Amino acid sequence: MYKRILLKLSGEQLQGDQTGGFDVKRAAWIAEEVKKAMRDDAQVVIMVGGGNFVRGASVVGGGIAEVTAHNMGMLGTLINAVALADVFEFNGLPARALTNVISDQVADQFTHRRAISHLQKRRVVIVGGGIGRPYLTTDTAAVNLALELDCDVILKATKVDGVYTKDPVKYPDAKKIASLTFQEAVENENIKVMDKAALGLAMEQKQPLIIFDLLMPGNIAKAVRGDVVGTTIS
Repeated sequence: MYKRILLKLSGEQLQGDQTGGFDVKRAAWIAEEVKKAMRDDAQVVIMVGGGNFVRGASVVGGGIAEVTAHNMGMLGTLINAVALADVFEFNGLPARALTNVISDQVADQFTHRRAISHLQKRRVVIVGGGIGRPYLTTDTAAVNLALELDCDVILKATKVDGVYTKDPVKYPDAKKIASLTFQEAVENENIKVMDKAALGLAMEQKQPLIIFDLLMPGNIAKAVRGDVVGTTIS
């Protein structure tokens, strides 16, 4: 049983079945899944990606500098954070959006003390802005945030139910891996569930990860209870 978890959501998951933008129905569904996980008194922190609005790497060029592109990506994550917090609140799940980029008119600035206070009041803390600096992904920001807030585990939501020997969408003979070490995850080039910098930081700090299928009902709650879900990297 984990008492405090960090849930990493990609922008792709927040766009639902759309080609981009924010899907309110998908966000409401996630709210119900998070509610199930909180019935056992778990505290939930969420780090959101922003690829449903803009991917920094895809807009570089034609006059847009790489740093500017990264900043655009961080702003995309902030859009997701404030939208997700609103949908959670509308669906009866107390939540607060915090930002790692200075945007006081949009969301409260992230501080360790403010985040802990919200968690102790049974609110979901949703963090936008990544780590607040360019050249670092929201995967790395998620690991950093989990360490700062003393989370027991990181739940990385994906489209498949764990880590496979190769891409299961492309290769029908791909085999699921129930568990693996950080060293194996870092060294195996076929494992791309998180960027290597994020995995390296998790390995250095011994922060366990669970890679799981977001859209399987009850998966978040099962992971919180310690049931076998997806692939564990530890």
